[in-house]
Amino acid sequence: MDDMSAVKAVAPWGISARMINYHCVDRRILGAQKVGATWIIPKDAPRPEDRRKKGNRKNSGPGGHGDAQTKDI
Repeated sequence: MDDMSAVKAVAPWGISARMINYHCVDRRILGAQKVGATWIIPKDAPRPEDRRKKGNRKNSGPGGHGDAQTKDI
C-alpha cells in the first residue's frame, strides 16, 4: 500500500493541510498514522466528509433553527 504525507493530500482532496491535520487528529481519515511530526495517510483513503454540507441535520429547517420559527409566541 502506498502512503502520502498530509501535505501531499492537499492537491487531490482540495482542502488545506491544516484541515487534513485536523481530520487526522479527529480520526476521520482511516489508516492515518503519525510518524514524528508528520501524518502519513494511505493513498487509497477516502476524503473525509464535509459535515457542513450534510443535508440530514436535525435542525435543517428554514434558517437552521429547527421548529423555532413555527412556534406560536
